[in-house]
Amino acid sequence: MPILGELLIGRTARPGQNGTFQAIDAASAQALVPVFGGASLDDLDQACALAAQAFDHYRATTPAQRAALLDAIASNLLALGDALIQRCMSETGLPRARLEGERGRTVSQLGLFAQVLREGSYLDCRIDPAQPLRQPLPKVDLRLRNIPLGPVAVFGASNFPLAFSVAGGDSASALAAGCPVIVKAHSAHPGTSELVGRAIQQAVRDCDLPEGVFSLLFDSGRSIGQGLVADPRIKAVGFTGSRSGGVALMQIAANRHEPIPVYAEMSAINPVILLPSALAERASSIADSFIASLTLGAGQFCTNPGLILAIDSPTLRQFELAASARLQAVPAQTMLTPGICQSYRAGVVAWRERGDVQLLAEGDSGSEQQARAALFVTSAQTFLAQPALREEVFGACSLIVRCKDLSELQQVIHALEGQLTIALHLSAADHQQASHLLPLLERKAGRILVNGFGTGVEVGHAMVHGGPFPATSDSRTTSVGSLAIQRFLRPVSYQDLPDALLPPELQQANPLNLPRRLNGELRS
Repeated sequence: MPILGELLIGRTARPGQNGTFQAIDAASAQALVPVFGGASLDDLDQACALAAQAFDHYRATTPAQRAALLDAIASNLLALGDALIQRCMSETGLPRARLEGERGRTVSQLGLFAQVLREGSYLDCRIDPAQPLRQPLPKVDLRLRNIPLGPVAVFGASNFPLAFSVAGGDSASALAAGCPVIVKAHSAHPGTSELVGRAIQQAVRDCDLPEGVFSLLFDSGRSIGQGLVADPRIKAVGFTGSRSGGVALMQIAANRHEPIPVYAEMSAINPVILLPSALAERASSIADSFIASLTLGAGQFCTNPGLILAIDSPTLRQFELAASARLQAVPAQTMLTPGICQSYRAGVVAWRERGDVQLLAEGDSGSEQQARAALFVTSAQTFLAQPALREEVFGACSLIVRCKDLSELQQVIHALEGQLTIALHLSAADHQQASHLLPLLERKAGRILVNGFGTGVEVGHAMVHGGPFPATSDSRTTSVGSLAIQRFLRPVSYQDLPDALLPPELQQANPLNLPRRLNGELRS
C-alpha cells in the first residue's frame, strides 16, 4: 500500500493544503518522502460533520457488528505486512523486534475489545421491575444501560506509534463503545499513521458502516488539534503526550460552552522503592533488572523507572555500584525524534550542572542522533527541597534518592505527584514495612507492583494504566485494558417505557442474550 501523504476524511483521501511537513528518519535526521499537507479548518469541519452524521447509525449497531469492525481492522493491520514495520522503523528509530511486538499488542487490544463487546457486561444493564402494589407507594419500572458519548478525538502518541496511536487503545475502546473517531496523527510518524488509517478506512467500508465512523487528520501546526477539541460535535478526547500538551487540551475542553472530558495520559516518573531485606538479598540482580527496564526503548516508555527510593545503607551503595557498572556498558540509542533527543540531553545537562546531585554513571557515547543513558543520586533532603527533581526527564535517565530512615522515605513519597506505577522490591522480611507503605502508595499511583518494573503493560481485564494527576487527567479511568471502554460511555435510565420502545438490551425477552442485573442480582 503506497504512502501518498493524504488526509483520510470519511471515505475520501486527499492532500492537505494547510502548510506542509515531512517525517524525519530518526537515525539519519534526513527527511522522508512524501510531503504531507496539514488539514484546513474546512477539512476539520467536514470530518466532524461526517462523524456527527454517523453517530446515531453507528451507536445503534449491535455489539457483534462493532466487534466485526475491530476484527476487520486487526486483519487489515496484519495484511500491511513488513511495509508497516519498515516505515515505522524509519520514522521512530525503534528496532524491528519492538515494533513487531507493538503491532501484536495493537492487534490484541482490538481483539480484547471485540471480546468485551461479545460478552456484553460493559453495558451494565440493570432492571428494577415495577411493583404496582407496593405500599405506601407503587414502585416504577426502571431500566438502565450505558450508551456512547458521541464522536471522539484521539491524539496519536510519539512513543507508541501503533499501540497508542491511530488504531491504538483510545481508538479501539471508543469504536467499541459506539463512538465515531477522528484521529489527529502525530507529526513524527505520519507515514505509519497513514498506512494504519487506510487499514481502518477499508475496514469501515467493508463492514458497510457510515463513512464518518473514522477520519484521519494531519496538522502542520497546532490549529487542527486545538480546533478538534473545541468543536462542539466532539464529545470526548483521548490523549497521550506531554504534560503541557495535555493540560492545554484540558483547558480548551473546560472552556467550551459544553465542557467535555479529556482523558490525558501525561507525565510520570514511576518510583521504585527498594526495601532493606530485598537489597541485602539481591542488590546486584535488582540492579541488572533496573537498568534493563530503564534503557528499554531508549527509556521512552511512560512507565520508565525514573526514580529509585531506598534507605541509605551499604547494600544500597552496592546496588548503586552494580547499576553504574551495568549502565556504562549500555550503548547510546536513537530516540524517537531529533527534538526529543535534544530535550533529553538538555535535561541530563541540567542535572549534571547541579551541585546537589551527583552523576553516578552514563552509558556509552554514540552518534549525534543518539542519547546516552544516565544515572544520578541525591539525598532525600535535597529531593524534598527541589521540586524540579520530581519532574520527568523523558528518556533513559533516573535518580536515586538516599533516605535516612523509613520516616524520611515516607516524607519523600508524600511529596510525589501522581504516578502511573509504583514498584516495591521486597522479601518476606520486608512485609511489615510494605504494609505500612501500601495505603500511601494507593493514593499516589494507578498500579502497584512487587519485585518488578512498570515497563511492560499487560493488556487485560484487571489492568489500570492511569493514576492521579499529572499521570493522567482523571484517576478514575484507564487507557489500557477492558475498563478503558467506560471512558466513552454514560448511563441512561428508562422509567416505565413500554417494552416495544425499550432498546433491545433492556427488553423483557433479552434478545441479545446479555448479562443483566435484575433487582441487583447479576444474571446471564
